Amino acid sequence: MPLSAVKVENVFFEDQQPASSDSRAELLSGLRRPQKQVDPKYFYDARGSDLFEQITQLDEYYPTRTEMAILQRHATEIADYCGPDCVLIEPGSGSSEKVRLLLDGVRPAAYVPLDISADFLYESAIKLGREFPWLQVHAICADFADDWHARTELPAGRRVVFYPGSTIGNMEPPVAGRFLADMRQWIGADGGLLIGVDLHKQESLLNAAYNDASGVTAEFNLNILNTINRIAGADFDAGNFSHQAIYNRRLQRVEMHLVSDTPQTVRINGSAISFRKGETLHTENSYKYTLDDFRSLVESAGYTLQKSWLDEARLFSVHFLAARKR
Repeated sequence: MPLSAVKVENVFFEDQQPASSDSRAELLSGLRRPQKQVDPKYFYDARGSDLFEQITQLDEYYPTRTEMAILQRHATEIADYCGPDCVLIEPGSGSSEKVRLLLDGVRPAAYVPLDISADFLYESAIKLGREFPWLQVHAICADFADDWHARTELPAGRRVVFYPGSTIGNMEPPVAGRFLADMRQWIGADGGLLIGVDLHKQESLLNAAYNDASGVTAEFNLNILNTINRIAGADFDAGNFSHQAIYNRRLQRVEMHLVSDTPQTVRINGSAISFRKGETLHTENSYKYTLDDFRSLVESAGYTLQKSWLDEARLFSVHFLAARKR
């Protein structure tokens, strides 16, 4: 049975996926920069989403299990901060695995997962709707960085954005600040934001987390070339590139790159893009914050940091932010 034929009464699905022409223009613009780059959102086609789920299970990759332990341990208190009958919105929801730890406590009036991978989002929403038959799931396939809105009317209630996984770390801090400020339009004057943030730590732990021994992260990184090929009509050969993840101590971020193993020319949407041997395509940043730096970021974006939860080793943090009264 085709996935789109599967129906669950409490699950609603909206496809607001960006036009392929918009994606092609964005990809080509990034590849023409002096430091070639691609937005990490293009990691998450169906295959990329599956690979990332595998990454989260790796021994070396501490963020997911650490954040989930924090959410599980403090679920009751987190529910109190969210408030009764809120509308819980999760941009970049993926498999919606972490929100499962909160649903029974929060009991939201609706859950709104947003993701750019239509098939993966639909499958995840159907699964969640079956597990929680009391929950209204309004899944929206969209680039959450764009202007989106729910076409199906959502219930009334306080808007709370759930933004786990330290996805905020993929953005350069000034961009992250603007993103957080813009997010206030989603939540309104009385809304809140529950956000996970990876903390600055020992360099050896970071290097191991992004260079796992089994090579899943390398496969995940290389898969973005397959996504570009499909979306933009490019002819990248993933066999001509190698995974690289390094810690940039000065900027306090892990950088992921794809290194060209040979001089080569790639064609994309009718344009030729040349790579020198050793030249890199920058695929992702992952900034690591101190608690003071993160507090400064959110306060400048118009929020009050109401509560922070950390694991005992202080590897990761979860925070509840409230929109500051104007």
